[in-house]
Amino acid sequence: MRNAGLVLAAGAGSRFATGSSKLLAELRGRPLVEHAIGAMCEVDELARIVVVLGARADELLGTVDFGRAEPVSCSEWSEGMSASLRAGIEALGGASERVIVTLGDAPTVSAMIIRRLLAAEPGARAAYGGRPGHPVSLGPEQLRQLDGVGGDVGAREILAGSPLIECGDLASGLDVDTVADLERLRLDPGRGA
Repeated sequence: MRNAGLVLAAGAGSRFATGSSKLLAELRGRPLVEHAIGAMCEVDELARIVVVLGARADELLGTVDFGRAEPVSCSEWSEGMSASLRAGIEALGGASERVIVTLGDAPTVSAMIIRRLLAAEPGARAAYGGRPGHPVSLGPEQLRQLDGVGGDVGAREILAGSPLIECGDLASGLDVDTVADLERLRLDPGRGA
């Protein structure tokens, strides 16, 4: 089975409220989004990795180290996460039988968590203390259903009732929506580990 990784990093991050890109905000010496990309790049079992950009794509392209990941642009990014998800799956060209999807603003997702999702059945999603989060694992069945998904919900509807893979022993599952979220991670790096 060919596995691929997908990092969704297209949104405007309007709740971050600083006027600058939250994905470029510094966390432990590098841009926030590089943590998500770096975790994916550490997983050799992922044959390809795509990072979907939208808002501020040029700024991200000029600043971020993508490693072996391939940045792609989603012109419909403002339509919500589902458009970004479809753009990423399209960029992978249907060559992957399983796609592990994470968020560019989820720096607590590690390579160990991604590997845990790869070991689970397709359709599973990570959970932190029983609370569903990212990454998620999309197999052939879920990938076929993506065409009918719209708005800013991503694959949430497709994964309703899917198995949860507990990862709270590895990380907090915290993603960064606000400046306060970022400050919590800066002050307590253990929340990411």
